[in-house]
Amino acid sequence: MRALVSGGSSGIGAATCLRLAEAALARGVHPMIAVCGHESNTSQEQVVRSIQSMGGTAVALAGDLGDPDVPSQLVGATVAEFGGLDALVANAGIASPGAICDLSLEDWDGMFSVNLRGAWLLAKASYAHLRHSRGSACFTSSMSGQLPHAGSGAYSPSKAALTMLAQTLALEWAPDGIRVNVVSPGMTHTGMTEKMYADPQIKKAREDIIPLSRIGDPVDIANVIEFLVGPLSGYVTGQDICVDGGFSKSILSHIPGRPSSKS
Repeated sequence: MRALVSGGSSGIGAATCLRLAEAALARGVHPMIAVCGHESNTSQEQVVRSIQSMGGTAVALAGDLGDPDVPSQLVGATVAEFGGLDALVANAGIASPGAICDLSLEDWDGMFSVNLRGAWLLAKASYAHLRHSRGSACFTSSMSGQLPHAGSGAYSPSKAALTMLAQTLALEWAPDGIRVNVVSPGMTHTGMTEKMYADPQIKKAREDIIPLSRIGDPVDIANVIEFLVGPLSGYVTGQDICVDGGFSKSILSHIPGRPSSKS
């Protein structure tokens, strides 16, 4: 299993790197994981060491996906190190709240350059290698790309576009044997949300509106990503799986006039 994981230094990306390695080893396959981050740091090195301690191979690669030259460089370095590529996990993303009409052009372009363009360029650079291996790709979108909410700035539009990009690639790449899917996390406890969930009142309020009554953990998302790029999902492509504890479906049950389970 030769995989590139963008945004792999922390949160969902780090959990995904570790889960891919664990699953490959359980199948008797040697994992080779490129842990890609915005910049080199101790968190990234810790992920690499953890994979190596399991018996896998891992390399730390760094670069800003907002730079149009970086995606191809990351893919090129991964392939040079591992001799090919079996899975692409386009997980890196940024978020910045704000009202749409308050955004500057720089804010808008910055969000789309990382969340959408960076993922597109990773996919373009990976295509020939995934075609050769008949591999797979998973894009990390967001529940916010399915359900609009005020104040999300360019985040929700960029994630909605990312989902459509991935599903279009699924159709275009299917004849080459490449599967492409999307995972859309709901409310998840990561480094980006840690400060918010440190407030017990906010945490409790959010848990109360999630049917499974808890905030998601990065491992919850990583488990689904591993399934989508792994062998057990060999007949699954073009899907967007929302991993949100049932929250998005619970909203539908509260639409006025919609039949309830009690009617």
